[in-house]
Amino acid sequence: MVGYDPQEKVELTSTEYAVAGGVSGFITRAACNPLDVIKIRFQLQVEPIKKSQHGGKYKSIPQAMVTLFREEGITAFWKGHVPAQLLSLIYGAVQFAVFEQLTKQAWEQLPPEACSSSWKPALHFVCGGLSAMAATCACQPVDVLRTRFSSQGEPKVYHSIPQAVSAMWREGGPRTFYRGLSPTLVQIFPYAGFQFATFAMFTSAWESISDQGGVKTLVCGAGAGVVSKTLVYPLDVVKKRLQVQGFDHARRSFGQVRAYTGLVHCVQCMLREEGTRGLFKGLSPSLLKAACASSLIFFLYEQCCHALRLSHRVYTYR
Repeated sequence: MVGYDPQEKVELTSTEYAVAGGVSGFITRAACNPLDVIKIRFQLQVEPIKKSQHGGKYKSIPQAMVTLFREEGITAFWKGHVPAQLLSLIYGAVQFAVFEQLTKQAWEQLPPEACSSSWKPALHFVCGGLSAMAATCACQPVDVLRTRFSSQGEPKVYHSIPQAVSAMWREGGPRTFYRGLSPTLVQIFPYAGFQFATFAMFTSAWESISDQGGVKTLVCGAGAGVVSKTLVYPLDVVKKRLQVQGFDHARRSFGQVRAYTGLVHCVQCMLREEGTRGLFKGLSPSLLKAACASSLIFFLYEQCCHALRLSHRVYTYR
């Protein structure tokens, strides 16, 4: 179960929740990274993503996969994988540990009716959003690194993490590592909030019909990922555009990536030059990735927590 359960006999520590979150995030990232690379390439392309469109490098998911494989090899689908894995470990650990503590505090401090099943989605929305904001602040420098690595084509600009950190520091100092933080925080609260809230809603609805645990978590997690990603997707595109500011290689790879002065200016320019559809570039691979990642991370997290609780019971029995 995701979130505090007063009926659970074996309560895990914050460290154990962090381990479960980190492990589930690590495995999920390894499985979904190819879709993330394609999503980022779509988001950074100024030209419309259409099969009939001339000028744009990427026109569809299959065409993008073939192009990446032909030009950059199989390793292109795991570009930025090292910083991405570091990001997933930290993010998953912080998010789930904070989420469990927030839901526990809510159960202990709020009136019983506020934590009832009817109010559970609202409670999980707030706790999920706050925990994601905490994880985002901890991970933003790694997220910027991941975006830089994923967006570079050939020849490579960054060949290692130390070299990338040094180059980015010379580029703009510490502020370089927090580019795109504002839209990230604006995006992540509703995204994670809707993800946890819809997951709670879907699981409650599922449990009223059936009680197949593993399948339930996978299906409900996928649905929660698709719904939450669709609702906040434009902010994700804006975040990626802001994160590659000053990264000249991105301009060479994706065309005339503009220099944006901030969140509002970026949205205005995209609406004027690319239309509303520009804010939804890369939505198809993003929804596919969101469904896979959300279902996997909830499923793996529950399995990790179950294994940890089982180890507690075995140790106590001995």
